[in-house]
Amino acid sequence: MTEPAEAAEDPQAFLLGLVERVRQALSPVLVARVLVVERRRTLSDRVSGRPGAITRISLLGRQETLTLGYEPGPRWAGEAALVYRGATVASRPLGLGDWLTAFVERVAALEAEAAGEAASSSLALQTLGLEPPGSELQVRPAKIDSDLRTLPARLGRRVPTEAIARVVRIGELLIDALDRVAGQGEAEVLVRRTATVYLPDTLRAYLVLPPDWAEHHVLPDGTTPAQTLLAQLGELEAAAQGMRDAAAEHDASALLVNGRFLSQRFGLSRLDLP
Repeated sequence: MTEPAEAAEDPQAFLLGLVERVRQALSPVLVARVLVVERRRTLSDRVSGRPGAITRISLLGRQETLTLGYEPGPRWAGEAALVYRGATVASRPLGLGDWLTAFVERVAALEAEAAGEAASSSLALQTLGLEPPGSELQVRPAKIDSDLRTLPARLGRRVPTEAIARVVRIGELLIDALDRVAGQGEAEVLVRRTATVYLPDTLRAYLVLPPDWAEHHVLPDGTTPAQTLLAQLGELEAAAQGMRDAAAEHDASALLVNGRFLSQRFGLSRLDLP
């Protein structure tokens, strides 16, 4: 990963962005366990009640801790340290780009791990009738990016391996498309509906089937439910690719064509499209 321009232009905003990324991805309880933010508070900061400038952030792991320090200049000091029982056993310096790559991978891993644990808890509550079926697969409108990234982990091993790979690709395409169509009215609505309705509903329809039946039963058209799921995810992936490409090329008409196709193919309720 190359060094972001913002790191030199506005280091404090850059560091705050890293902190916010962790807070958006993880629960407050987990954030308190893994994120340490160190600040320098001047007398003026204390008098005015400001938190002070960030000088170092640390992301704690079971064995390795990632630390990024900043001093005006700007001078960045990235480090990965092997920690055992609170003591640093070994450490290695990292350039800002390499540190950010490790940081992104660590946050994604924590996010996926937490999502898997949450899905297991949700499944247990569903078994007891305390949560509706499929609630572990929701993609919430306010958390679309995070929920799309963690959806594969929440699926676990309940769908074919190829289906997981397609869900990963669909999520990446939709996140990219959403970044490009934010605030563009109908185009944004279509991409959001694909993420929050069509994709999770397709997966839920498969997961309500008995596992052996879903994998081996032959439907009237000669396919198994597992093969049908892969075909449906293939259609979703192609449409998501089309929407992302249309958004990148600012082609609103092509994006709406893809959205109408998904509405007709997967929609449980029709979108009011002109």
